[in-house]
Order: sequence, then structure tokens, then C-alpha cells
Amino acid sequence: MSLQLISHSPDLKQLRDEGFEIEVKGGYLLIHQIPYVNHIKEIKRGILVSALDLANNNRTSTPSTHIIYFIGDYPCNKDGSPIEGIRNSSNNQKLFEGVEVNHLFSNKPTNGYSDYYKKVTRYTEIISNPAKSIDPTITEKTFKVIVDDAEDSVFQYLDTNSSRANIDFINSKLKGQKVGIIGLGGTGAYILDLVAKTPVLEIHLYDGDDFLLHNAFRSPGAVSQSELNARRTKTDYYASIYSNMHRYVYSHACFISGFNIEELNQLSFVFLCIDRDLVKKEIMEYLLLENIPFIDVGLGVNVVDDSLIGSIRVTTGTLLKNDHLFQRISCGENLENEYASNIQIAELNSLNAVLAVIKWKKLLGFYQDLKLEHNSVYSINASQLTNDECTA
Repeated sequence: MSLQLISHSPDLKQLRDEGFEIEVKGGYLLIHQIPYVNHIKEIKRGILVSALDLANNNRTSTPSTHIIYFIGDYPCNKDGSPIEGIRNSSNNQKLFEGVEVNHLFSNKPTNGYSDYYKKVTRYTEIISNPAKSIDPTITEKTFKVIVDDAEDSVFQYLDTNSSRANIDFINSKLKGQKVGIIGLGGTGAYILDLVAKTPVLEIHLYDGDDFLLHNAFRSPGAVSQSELNARRTKTDYYASIYSNMHRYVYSHACFISGFNIEELNQLSFVFLCIDRDLVKKEIMEYLLLENIPFIDVGLGVNVVDDSLIGSIRVTTGTLLKNDHLFQRISCGENLENEYASNIQIAELNSLNAVLAVIKWKKLLGFYQDLKLEHNSVYSINASQLTNDECTA
């Protein structure tokens, strides 16, 4: 992926062709072997690191920021005094796994940098000139081509959003997860939309129904009429869409039952998005037995005085906290419960999904969790979020 980006981007290709040792990794451009002088007048080599902005998967766009990171000691003039003109801040910061930067530099031209070639060469000139004045044979142009290891990415293109926000390292907490979404009726589809934008290892979709007209009005995106007429299964339809972004989205066009429930033992986490289903209790008991944490979502909406009222529920079950599950979650077709009307609205489905995904990310340490709540209910008419079953 990164070698293709370098080849198709004139600015990156020019850097490589001139001998710069460049690498694209985790949404960042790394420029290795940059000579500099340290505070005791030794010639050392460091690494410049710039967040990348892309026009598409194959080409860079104009850099949105003039700042750049550096790995190494603080660069100095040939007398050992710091180069103050580029100083911004100095503190160790982990950008992503295996890359920890030490300094942030700022050198802003009047109109910014038009491309990465100009940005990299300008910072290299400022940092390396003192070293070259001591030893004229020193150069940053090694002509070494770094082997592309980006094929391990779960995405079809680089995640430059995380690099722009400097949260790659936090985002990596989600790596390796095999996530199952059971039920793609409304909330489950929005959960998929959010999870597909994370670096989880695999996403498994379970639903035996077809994607029908009413689904189009409570699901993310805008389905075409030809797609509706094709009458594909929900899992096939959504897998085809989100595979454009995430490489490992798997369709299982079936309902989970006692006959195939063991398929779930491959998963790291499960989102349960099914209502009034007799098998829900069986699924939860199986997940607890296999020590697979899960979140069950619920949406209850009713008509009162020509308006809609209701609530949105997110309930978490883990091996350590599960005594609340069957008091909070209704299981079975014949129970009288608030979900009998089955009214679903896109914004409520999406909010239910957002709350569920935020809780999942809390469990993994992506977000700070001060309450450790295992049940949340949002009341629509009161605009109130209530958290309980807390372990903090």
C-alpha cells in the first residue's frame, strides 16, 4: 500500500528518487537517517515524522499542517547551542506502536507548504546543515528503500484520520479484536458502520433476513433501488459495502441458534442487536460460559398523545459482572414488554449504536471510564441518561 502511494504521489516519489529514506506507516510519513548535531557537538541521525494528508488511497494532498515531529536528541548548531528557530515543544509521545517521538518542530512559511517534498527538504535543511558544516560528506540521501509492511493493515486505505488526531496509539488498543454483530435490523447496522472504522481484526455479521424496503429507512447510508430489487441478505449487503473500507468483514446469512451457536467461540466481543428472540438468553449464557464479553442493545418506543416516547438501553455483560443481565434484559417472545411495538427510527437506532460502541471502547481502554457502568438507559422525552450497575 505505502509503496503504491509513494509511486503515485509526485512529492513522495521525488523524495525517494533523490535518495531520502522514506516510509509510510500508520498514516504518517517517516524520513529516516536525518543528520544533526547534538548538544555535545556529536553528529547523530534522527527521524522526521509528519502526519499525512491524502487526496485518495494513491496520492497525497497539500499538507494541512506545517508542524513536524522528530525522533532523537534536540538538534543543535555546530557549537552545540539548540536550534531555537524551530522549537515548539519537547516531550516523549507515542504516536503508534513502535514509534515514539521526542520533539515537535514548527517552521511555517507564509503560505504553508504546498507539498511534502518542500516540507521535508526545508526541515532537513534546517536540522542537517550544522552537521554538514562539520563533515561535508554527511548526507541524508541513503537511497535505501524500506520494505513495505503495510499489507497487514485491516483497512483498504490508510487511516489518516487517526494520525491527524494523534490517536494512533490509543486506536491500537482495538487491534486484534474479532467482533460479532448479531442482528442487522437497525441498530446493528449502525454499530457495523462505527466498528468498521476501527482497526479490529475481523467483523462477523449474523442475520438470516433479507434487506427489505423498510430496512432502508432505519439504516446508515442510502441504498439504491436496484440493490433493493436484488433482495440480498442483510449480511451480504452490508459486507459488500463495508468491505470497501475494512478488509475482513464476514457475512453469515443465518440466525444464531443451538445448532450453530458454537461459531461464536472464535469471537472476542459480541454486540447483541435482536429483540423478542427466544434464543437471546441462550446466546448470553453461552457467551458467559465462553468468557466472551458482550453488549445487548434495546430500543423501546411507543405513541403517546400523537408523539413518540421511549428509551434506549445499553447493557454490558462480562465474566466479572453479569448478575444484572436477566433483570435488565427481556428474553422471550411471549413476555409483555416495552419493545412490543417495534417502532424504530434511524436517529434512535444510531444513538443506540453510538452508546454501545462508546461503552465497548471504554471496556478496551480507548475512553476513560470512571463509572464502569454495565447498564445505561436514555429517556427520550426527559433527555436523561441514567447509568447503573456500576462497579467503580
